[in-house]
Amino acid sequence: MKNLIYIPLLLLFSCSTPNQAVKTNLKNSQTFELTEISTDPTYGLSEKNPVQVGGVDKSEGPTNERRFLNALAGPNGEEVTYFRAGSCCPIKSKSDPFGLGSVMLDNYRVTWKGAKDTLSIYINMYDYGPLKAPVGFTIKK
Repeated sequence: MKNLIYIPLLLLFSCSTPNQAVKTNLKNSQTFELTEISTDPTYGLSEKNPVQVGGVDKSEGPTNERRFLNALAGPNGEEVTYFRAGSCCPIKSKSDPFGLGSVMLDNYRVTWKGAKDTLSIYINMYDYGPLKAPVGFTIKK
């Protein structure tokens, strides 16, 4: 009978951790190390395909958003500037800390010197995924 109690507890704890299998490296405490530029024109630039930086489970969600943005450069290596435009776009997530099954994305407006306009980048700080620079960006040296 005691063994039957351990199995449900094991399942409870093994299923309650967010999807952290994706490995991310830091260049420094404020910048992720990116190694690839996405070939998907929707990656990060559409609310249907947000950048998944994770971190909420470790109280680092907003920090991870900035770490990602700090790793980006303009198309010719220009320094980017950004600001948080707000939350938007509810999406489904198993990592919802409130157990409702959905979370909100954060929308950042990003630009660089010589850009004709700002671009929206959509970021999910609840789920983890491979990190790449969106199409039209390069990686900060």
